[in-house]
Amino acid sequence: MLGPVILAASRSDKMRRVISAAPVTKPVVNRFIAGETVDETVPVVRDSAARGLEVTLDVLGEDITDASEALRARDAYLELIEALKPLGLGERAEMSVKLSSFGQALPGGHDLALKNVTPVVEAAAEIGTTVTLDMEDHTTVDSTLAIHAELRERFPRTGAVVQSYLFRTEDDCRMLAEAGSRVRLVKGAYKEPASVAYQNKAEVDKAYIRCLRILMEGEGYPMIGSHDPRIISITQELARRAGRKLDDYEFQMLYGIREAEQARLAAEGHRMRLYIAYGTDWYGYFMRRLAERPANLAFFLRSLATRG
Repeated sequence: MLGPVILAASRSDKMRRVISAAPVTKPVVNRFIAGETVDETVPVVRDSAARGLEVTLDVLGEDITDASEALRARDAYLELIEALKPLGLGERAEMSVKLSSFGQALPGGHDLALKNVTPVVEAAAEIGTTVTLDMEDHTTVDSTLAIHAELRERFPRTGAVVQSYLFRTEDDCRMLAEAGSRVRLVKGAYKEPASVAYQNKAEVDKAYIRCLRILMEGEGYPMIGSHDPRIISITQELARRAGRKLDDYEFQMLYGIREAEQARLAAEGHRMRLYIAYGTDWYGYFMRRLAERPANLAFFLRSLATRG
């Protein structure tokens, strides 16, 4: 019940100011955010790789208001790629991008986002890695998938994200589950109307499993974005039935969440990738993490009580 309230707070400038100013906030945010700069984040990448974990990196920023901010987002990712180059990790360190930060919501935004993200995908390919296009609210899905399709013509390893709570996602999975594709399946973290999305957690979970089955039985490479023990277990069973080897799919979890489970899956030989976000524009990302899981909210509230 608290999820919609938290998501509403994520869009409130007043709540942003209150939470950002609270002394307790930064220590708690540090659980989910690797740092504010590339230099703070690279050691986290290096340490993760040493522990057998792969990473996908998100430079935080969205809902930009002008084209100059979109250029800054592009340049921030190019800076990240330069920092990753000496590590030589290849696809063990990929990137995730939100096209809103590249100008997707601005006038002419579809073409602007494609123009700005293309150099990032090109630079990623030059160091042997790739980019996954994060999915945002339902109004952006068609544009994001169209940009994904265009990028894949030159860079076939470009990934896409789909959200099980949207009614359309099973059809999107069927379309995307082709040879060479990379698809991350998540439940969804935006407040969506009942006209386009399931509102009940049980229905979202059922849709997730239906989508997961489509991806596992397809020809692409499924990326399972979930911390749910039940979904992890179902994934392993569906992979076994589909005849997939351990390197034919991967698990993805957020940095700072279920670290013991991350280590366990990696030790069993699974590909285990951390979603690592960094940057100064952390508020919207942080609030969505609280809304997604009651455990995250409980952690935040306990910290407020302890430090208050």
